[in-house]
Amino acid sequence: MNAKAMKWFVYSQSLLFFASSLIFPFYILFIKNVGSSYSQFGLAYGLFGLSGAFIHLLLGKLPETTDRRIFLIIHSFGMAFLLLLFPHITEVGQVYIIQLALGALGGFQKHGEKLLVTDLTTENKRMKEVGHYHFWTALFSSIAIMLGGLFADFFTVYFIFYASSILYLCSALMVLYIKNKR
Repeated sequence: MNAKAMKWFVYSQSLLFFASSLIFPFYILFIKNVGSSYSQFGLAYGLFGLSGAFIHLLLGKLPETTDRRIFLIIHSFGMAFLLLLFPHITEVGQVYIIQLALGALGGFQKHGEKLLVTDLTTENKRMKEVGHYHFWTALFSSIAIMLGGLFADFFTVYFIFYASSILYLCSALMVLYIKNKR
């Protein structure tokens, strides 16, 4: 196992999950409030899932020599950009477009995460290393959910989207410190 690379991977993904969980409850309310019916909400969520599914087929065709970090970098930079757009969305059609982009970006993150976990862990210690990884990402995620409500009370929901955008950007920069020797 490359301990230093795994450490940076855990840091970057913990920050990513913190950013994601910070906005998630407000993101759900936000997309529900833009539409006028549950069917629009359902369609928006379905588009998210579909774009995520189809992106996996495309990513799976890339050569094995592809740097695994690129998936996480694309995801984090893409999310940082998209979160800046959220406060300006006013139409349900815009929600559908954002949902397609979010689903595709989520596919990049899942793909890169799984490949890097496999690359950075050793077979005889993988259970322990993956458990450690999931502990830290889940811990940061749960802290963010609790802080999100507090931040919404003291600031605005827009502040949370902007703050999460910055956290995603920082996560992308942390990924650059992952030196994966495959």
